[in-house]
Amino acid sequence: MADVIELHKGTPPKIDTYAGWQKSQDIPIVTGIFLEDINAVEVKPWAARGVNGSFVHLDGCGTANDAYVLEIPPGGKTAPLKHMYEEMIYVSKGHGATTVWQTGGKKHTFEWGEGSLFAIPLNAWYQHFNTSSEPARYFAVTNASFMMNLFHNVDYIFNSDYQFTDRFGEDAENFFSKDGEIFGRFFMRTNFVPDVYKIALFDYGERGKGSTNMKFGLADNIMAAHISEFPVGTYKKAHRHKAGAHVIVLNGVGYSTMWKEGQPMVDYHWKKNSVIVPPDQTFHQHFNSGADSARYLALRWNSWQYKSVLQGERGPGASYTSLKKGGSQIEFEDEDPIVHQKFVRLIEQAGAECKMCDYYPNCPRKNATAAE
Repeated sequence: MADVIELHKGTPPKIDTYAGWQKSQDIPIVTGIFLEDINAVEVKPWAARGVNGSFVHLDGCGTANDAYVLEIPPGGKTAPLKHMYEEMIYVSKGHGATTVWQTGGKKHTFEWGEGSLFAIPLNAWYQHFNTSSEPARYFAVTNASFMMNLFHNVDYIFNSDYQFTDRFGEDAENFFSKDGEIFGRFFMRTNFVPDVYKIALFDYGERGKGSTNMKFGLADNIMAAHISEFPVGTYKKAHRHKAGAHVIVLNGVGYSTMWKEGQPMVDYHWKKNSVIVPPDQTFHQHFNSGADSARYLALRWNSWQYKSVLQGERGPGASYTSLKKGGSQIEFEDEDPIVHQKFVRLIEQAGAECKMCDYYPNCPRKNATAAE
């Protein structure tokens, strides 16, 4: 140990290129582990974008990815921009249009509204326009932190002339208008989802009773997204995975419980447009404690199309495989009884019926009903 200490004595701190760039933008940086409401985030003038914005760098991001909120005033527009990192956008309010083009190429414009989801083609120029009389706001997740620290050269990130025509090229005319392709049970390749609140989802019972899901490959990115919904009176199985999954609540009310193995559980109560980012290898479990179905959008690493440099191989250790089989998911029968007891109490306060009691032979509500 003494040799290790001596080896590092006097060594300068490591340079975080992304953190330096982030600070230089001179806009607010929201931190913590939970964001209550995207639309309530304070935004200030962001010179590089020409509108107001704020970084959202929650603890669970680590250095894997980042997020920001951007607000475009009525009739306003952002400054044209391109960059050598991937970006996914969820529109939390308002409507408008985005124009995308390659240097020297034809411009392509598509319209979006509240609930739209899309990704910017890598290193293509783009510009957002608010075509309404009300402010428009969106939440974006990018891998800028990873890319900037990988190359540790900000000029390259924003000023490279390379065109990824394999991602956005000959089919650019229909890039944001063509129908998504569905593979297998719930894997969709697309570039634009008009309405994340209404898009059809498919069975994902592996995660919980009545759970449905759709997984997206956006703009040929190595980052990805998925939407999940669970019915009234239900909750998901606890699981853990790597950092950087930004979970955005689309509708419903409930709470998420998070804990590191061997540490106390902490609850975070959410509503529409809340964001929670589970830290690396932290167990988390989502509960619908309201009287309506709950749906969320997760913007994250781990595309189903491409092998990711951060996530590694999926396999027995996957987040949907039981801990008992070497995975990262806690089955209902193996969870702490207090988890179910608390949920029963909260769901009854909401005037709804718990639909999970069959999983728990010692459920106090189930036993009370039987006695009646």
